[in-house]
Amino acid sequence: MKGQLAIVTGAAQGIGAAVVAALVEQGARVAALDIQAETLQRAMQPYGDRVTTYTVDLSRSQEVSAVVERIAADLGEIDMLANVAGILRMGSICECSDQDWERIFAVNTHGLFYLSRAVARHMMAHKRGRIVTVGSNAAAIPRMQMAAYAASKAAACHFAKCLGLELAPYGIRCNIVSPGSTDTEMQRQLWQSGSDASTVIAGSLPHYRTGIPLGRIADAQDIANTVLFLLSDAARHITMHDLRVDGGATLDA
Repeated sequence: MKGQLAIVTGAAQGIGAAVVAALVEQGARVAALDIQAETLQRAMQPYGDRVTTYTVDLSRSQEVSAVVERIAADLGEIDMLANVAGILRMGSICECSDQDWERIFAVNTHGLFYLSRAVARHMMAHKRGRIVTVGSNAAAIPRMQMAAYAASKAAACHFAKCLGLELAPYGIRCNIVSPGSTDTEMQRQLWQSGSDASTVIAGSLPHYRTGIPLGRIADAQDIANTVLFLLSDAARHITMHDLRVDGGATLDA
């Protein structure tokens, strides 16, 4: 990956930041995107000129198209895209507001479409590229209090597969990494006590939630390593695949 250019969204923290670190370690150049300008700048500062930061709201189509054109003009041909950005808002379906539903889809699904479309157009011109979308194992099985998030990730997963099918003739691979519970800021916002991690691992019968057979919660590096694999030439014959990184929590459902 030395010298190749990758775009990473949600780069300011969590899995996105871990993906940036993994790519830089492999010698890639990175365009790091996030809506949190100051947090992004602080997180990317250690990488110097190996990472260029761009502040963007993925829910705004024209803004997304403009930032992709800026990246191409500033840094050159785009080789890789890691769609990591996502938001989660918990709550029952009957209590979910229009605003919460629309915002979750605006980022998790619409933003994914806007950015993937813009980047794919550049990749098609060069007839090569790799796109990895970070989804969620919640896309595969129902989750209580997570209907909007799970539905948005299910849509994102199927979109990524359709994208892979359409781009395959151009030599562009598109895959999905679907994490389960991962120790990030998003996960910790759901916890209320020090024992919550153990509860996640054990599962919850009243909430129809399986535990984690491997007996641990993933960290961001676990997910980043998988993204890196699918972006690499080691996965050159893999496309339209959804790779679960959840310690077996979905029991391959």
